Formats: sequence, structure tokens, C-alpha cells
Amino acid sequence: MELEDIDPPIWRRLLVPGSIRLSKLSDVLQVAMGWTNSHLHSFTVGDDHYGMHVEDWPDNEVDEKTVTVLQALHGHDRFLYEYDFGDGWTHDVSVEREVDTGRALKFAVCLAGESACPPEDCGGPSGYEQLLETLADPRHEDHEELLDWLGGPFDAAAFDLAAVNAELQRLR
Repeated sequence: MELEDIDPPIWRRLLVPGSIRLSKLSDVLQVAMGWTNSHLHSFTVGDDHYGMHVEDWPDNEVDEKTVTVLQALHGHDRFLYEYDFGDGWTHDVSVEREVDTGRALKFAVCLAGESACPPEDCGGPSGYEQLLETLADPRHEDHEELLDWLGGPFDAAAFDLAAVNAELQRLR
């Protein structure tokens, strides 16, 4: 999974049970990226749209709680996961291969990743780019205000594989 329109890339490689519902996959993606799951999201697989079915959902949207990952993929090896429609975070998710582990995979596992997840509500890719530029310049008029908003320094290169896997183990 790679976050679109971000440089340097922010990505995660996951091993995910194909039998989980898309709603659970969203939980997995949220944990893997470091999002807080505080906004709406949707999946687009080919021409099919899957979502949360809240408020005024589109007529063509399938309830994500009714479909497993394998059912949704139905032959596709790539799909989009959009999070926070206001900020517009789009994740390009590609299925590298299906793996038979010999036993049922109980939890999703993060195998690798790179770079920190952008902070929630920072304004999407362009807002994140501006945030990083402001944080890199201690003389910028908004530098201290952004540090306060973030709760301290932000390391855009940070990624803690062990912490992600510990959080994935807590998902039920």
C-alpha cells in the first residue's frame, strides 16, 4: 500500500487474511499507516465502490461490512483506499500475490514500511508538503504554532514496524 502524491514515498507491505471483511481491512490499513480512523473512507475495486454506508451514501456503494477482501477483489490485483474525503488521502493498494500459509492467518501482519504517516487533518498531500516545509524552517512564522499543534517534533522518516504489529495484534 502506498500513499499517492507524496514524496518521499510512504508505504506499507502487509500480509492480510483474505477472509476478513472490507470493514476490518480498513481497520488494518488505518493501523498500518498510523491514521486515527476519525474520518470516512471508501474502497474502489475496478468499477465497484465499497464504503461505510453512512449519511447519504452513493447509490452504487456496496456496504463494506457485507464483503470479504477476496470477494471484493474478484480477479483484481489493485484497488484504491480513500481516507478522509476532505483531505483526500488516496492509497494505491496492490496485491503482490496470494499466499497459502498452511494455517488460517489469525491477524494481519505488517512486513515492511517506510516513512511516518502524515498527521490527521493537515490538509492532504499539499498541506502535508507545506507542513514539512514549515517545520524545516525554525524562522517560519507558523513553525512554533505547528509544533504545538503536533504536540512536539515530527519525524517524517520514522516508521516503527514492531509498534505497528503490536497494534495489529490488538485488532479484533
